[in-house]
Amino acid sequence: MADTLNKSDVPIWTNPSPTERPLTEDQGIKAAKDIAFGSLAGSIGKLIEYPFDTIKVRLQSQPHPPIYTGPLDCFQQSLLAPEGGLRSLYRGISAPLFGAAIETSSLFFSYRIAQSALQALIPSLPQGKGENLPLGVLLACGAISGATTSLLLTPIELVKCKLQYPVANLRDRDSPSHKGRGPVNVIASVFRNHGILGFWRGQLGTLIRETGGSAAWFGSYEGVLIMLRDQRLRYDEKIDTFIGKPPPPIHHQLLAGASAGVAYNFVFFPADTIKSRMQTEELGTSLVPGKNQVQSTFWRSGAELWRQQGLRGLYRGCGITVARSAPSSAVIFAIYEGLSGWSR
Repeated sequence: MADTLNKSDVPIWTNPSPTERPLTEDQGIKAAKDIAFGSLAGSIGKLIEYPFDTIKVRLQSQPHPPIYTGPLDCFQQSLLAPEGGLRSLYRGISAPLFGAAIETSSLFFSYRIAQSALQALIPSLPQGKGENLPLGVLLACGAISGATTSLLLTPIELVKCKLQYPVANLRDRDSPSHKGRGPVNVIASVFRNHGILGFWRGQLGTLIRETGGSAAWFGSYEGVLIMLRDQRLRYDEKIDTFIGKPPPPIHHQLLAGASAGVAYNFVFFPADTIKSRMQTEELGTSLVPGKNQVQSTFWRSGAELWRQQGLRGLYRGCGITVARSAPSSAVIFAIYEGLSGWSR
């Protein structure tokens, strides 16, 4: 029956997946949409996950021997702490909200740019509207996107980690960092003590996490969508009679997004642990006993953490991170895809 229809009689469906953007849309408009939709999706996702992220940072940056037995103990101590209880779990959220908007918009924007660049450089890749790129290419695009975003993200995460560090664990509670622990105070302190390059302390850890994590994030999302789409085609062959491909159902987007969040956080979690400890070590006990005045490098911090706590120390806080990343990532992709489809 589909063979008897004219193209003008067939509804044109386009997949709102980031890999299937219409090539005829003005590049400036596409960039603006990536930034606007990514910013909104990232901000909402951050509101959902931030208390869990605070617990994760406190678990990662605690001294040796640990003062928390696990996520639940950290959560309980945070609620009972004199510094604000539940409010303390949202301390410093202004910087991460801004960071989430920057990170997510940058990820989606640079992901699409990377695809366009690779299509231009490699003519053998699919070029038509609505054509899927090979999964390996999408993984490479995700890695490029993450590496680019890491440069913007490191300064924001440095401020976030310093604000999330519990007051009770500060070496000097009478220091300015304790008396005025707002974003502006932290930014001024970093610049005064370490200069402009001090904001990129922990950049190597962020680069490793974002490059590999973003490849896993986009790769998992696209891979799960492809798998679900193929399964859907087996039961409804009429889908393939349309020009282009229909947008994935919302529950497919949520499932793929949740899978992406788990993959992103689990694979390169040790790099994030080392980064968090580097960015907060001057606030508490240094990783290197007797050398509080010396800032550790990425590799020195990792080696010292491995010597003290082993593999368990590198993955401390991983469980709560993976648990909060699934719903947060699902919401981010669903909002972004929904807005992208709505704007057509």
